Amino acid sequence: MGMDNAYLIASTVLAAVAAIAGILSVHRGHRSRWTVLWMLAVFAFQLMFLAERGQLRKACPLMDSGEILNFLAWSLTLFYLLIGPVYRISLMGVFTAPVVTVLQLMAMIPGKMDANPQPVQNTNPWHETHSATSMLGYGALGLAAVTALMFLVLNHQLKGKDLRGELFKNLPPVPHLLISLKRLLWLGWALLTIGIIAGYLAPNPVPMHHFISGIAIWLAYAALIGTHRIRGLAGRTFSLATIVLFMVSLVLFVYI
Repeated sequence: MGMDNAYLIASTVLAAVAAIAGILSVHRGHRSRWTVLWMLAVFAFQLMFLAERGQLRKACPLMDSGEILNFLAWSLTLFYLLIGPVYRISLMGVFTAPVVTVLQLMAMIPGKMDANPQPVQNTNPWHETHSATSMLGYGALGLAAVTALMFLVLNHQLKGKDLRGELFKNLPPVPHLLISLKRLLWLGWALLTIGIIAGYLAPNPVPMHHFISGIAIWLAYAALIGTHRIRGLAGRTFSLATIVLFMVSLVLFVYI
């Protein structure tokens, strides 16, 4: 087993531990204070995995669907560590860790990731920028989807007047979630914009079907952000649209 696989397994196990520990902590009525530390450890092993694959590829490790899923999991973890503590959304890690675990387990399915990766030929800065910023954008949009899910859970509890549960006590206020959701969408969309421009300027253009799907996703997020800003959307509608759009864009990005 190569070191890259060892790092991947370690980060996946730690993400699963973070998810389970966080859920048990909330169930017992405590804030999941250790989740950030678990996710920091996950992040460290993710970095080692990406560094190892980058050395083997001699480029940004985004050459197969397994590497894409792992880069996305790393990006999601990165933005959680940047956003969650800043906005004091401690429970965000409890929702993020399972998503990271699932993404990395999907990447470990046989055939998803090259067992013997070969160096990439004819790399250039524009293509590398396109790949990296696009995936960072998807990480921000993925965390926006996680935030939207938290809003839907809180909204469901409020409507059902289930105000005594431990989950409700640990969820942040609705305004905090909506502010975080909007800012994450703007950040993800801005990074996608940079990625698309870099892909267009690359001397070796990205495949046309990949470029078209990227433009379609960019336009869809622009429509969502613009509609919410100009006309306004109910929190539930806004959150549902964010989740659905991310799921569709993830399928398009990974498999097209």
